[in-house]
Amino acid sequence: MKHAHVMVVVNALILPVISGWAGSAASIASDLPDGPVIHIEDVAAFYKLYDATNGHPTAEQLQHEYLDPGSAGLHRMAQLRNVTGASIAAAMTKYPDIYADAKRCMAVLPTGRKRVATALHNLGHLYPEAQFPPVTIAIGRGKPVGVTDATGVMIGLEALCAVTWMEPNLEDRFVHVVAHEYAHVQQAIASPALYDDEKPTVIEESLIEGAAEFTAELTSGSVSSTDLKAITKGREKAIETAFVADENETDLSKWLYNGTLTKPGDLGYWVGYRIAKSYYEHASDKRRAIREILDMKDPKEFLAKSGWYPGIVLHQTDASGG
Repeated sequence: MKHAHVMVVVNALILPVISGWAGSAASIASDLPDGPVIHIEDVAAFYKLYDATNGHPTAEQLQHEYLDPGSAGLHRMAQLRNVTGASIAAAMTKYPDIYADAKRCMAVLPTGRKRVATALHNLGHLYPEAQFPPVTIAIGRGKPVGVTDATGVMIGLEALCAVTWMEPNLEDRFVHVVAHEYAHVQQAIASPALYDDEKPTVIEESLIEGAAEFTAELTSGSVSSTDLKAITKGREKAIETAFVADENETDLSKWLYNGTLTKPGDLGYWVGYRIAKSYYEHASDKRRAIREILDMKDPKEFLAKSGWYPGIVLHQTDASGG
């Protein structure tokens, strides 16, 4: 998922110390390649309050003891996605198990962070213009899994951990979701008019998401929405024919952002991914194609040049950039 605004650039990879995170999360410098700061201190603050209140903090406590003193990334997520003490409290009442369960997702960060560093090193190699503002891992109101603008990536740990239809391996899920969101960072910086459009069409938003999925596959080894391959198998032409009929609509609800914790959605991600992949496959200069995928300004022109058509058979992705 995405959003866009002001650019902030951080050019050193700094990653969290996991041991003792519940008491005091920290960030340390790493000798790994260029990449982002990954902040987890908001999660530590949330669970300190959670444990002190036996899992039942009030809306006021959540607001004043967790959100208000939180990180810049948490404040940005709150601003973009209406995260308040009251909205978190309501989600905790409705879905108490996801907040109790989210702690287990922290266990994937020590190895997951190294894989993220590798994926984003790959991004920098394939797309030299890449910039690396911070990643903030925090606790929200049960959604979204991720929200991104040019200031960075914000991941809702409880949502990332709770969605039942995403990649079952939590470490893989973390890595591929961050890789997807980092493509959005580049889009927000390179093409803010498109990325920030408040009334996008189905084709525009699907190509924004699909380009991020394709970039995640190139850099991390997989798309973030791994479930869609099985859901769409054997139905490619029918789904994509229906997509063409809706591509100029501004009602996104049939194609995007329509999943729940237990029900998959987002077929527009899959169609957009296939269009981006077709563009890449038909390009003679793969490195240039990656730049044109991430710097996309005119989705209709991109679609026309992609060689895509409903039901197209695509090949295995070559991540060499050659």
